Amino acid sequence: MRSAVRPAARRRAAALEQYHLRAAHYDAELAAFEPLRAEAVALLALQPGERVLDVGCGTGLSFELLERGVGGRGEVVGIEQSPDMLQLARERVAAHGWRNVTLVAAPAEEARVHGKMDAAMFHFTHDVLRAPRALDNVLGHLKPGARVVAVGLQWAPPWAWPANLFVALAALYSISAFEGLGRPWDLLARRLQHFQLHTTLLGGIYVASGVAR
Repeated sequence: MRSAVRPAARRRAAALEQYHLRAAHYDAELAAFEPLRAEAVALLALQPGERVLDVGCGTGLSFELLERGVGGRGEVVGIEQSPDMLQLARERVAAHGWRNVTLVAAPAEEARVHGKMDAAMFHFTHDVLRAPRALDNVLGHLKPGARVVAVGLQWAPPWAWPANLFVALAALYSISAFEGLGRPWDLLARRLQHFQLHTTLLGGIYVASGVAR
């Protein structure tokens, strides 16, 4: 048990330190990936009145698109373990006056959400997608048939060395371990039905989708 707990604790500490350092300029870093964010939200096919989870919500960059999708009668729930990122997310919510955006300060393995959700998004959350306990907890909060979308980094084919150089540099800066970077979505795929996958950036970024069992 100890051998399983210690690596997980180390990974969490590494992630918290990474995002402590990145929080202030995180939004600018991800500006180039906004089209991918828009694609991910579109794949969720949100409807007015629905409830959606934003797993590893960071500073809340996805909130505006998600809130627009569910409307005033719906709800956006952001899960984030980094205090630095969560504070910026709170400021974003306050600045927009969103009353239907709820923030949960917890790791994805431990987060608790009231009721069942209609959709969930994982946007560049490699560490969460490689943690079975986190996936089981998040998916356990979804209704059967809930839509799930994940976007993130992965190793491109060997010939696509410029993409792999980008992936390596980005991963060093944003994830706590390279484990699973060849197929970062595979643990999620096993837990979903109607799983679909496509890639961009010469294969260095994936967009995965499916529905909860």
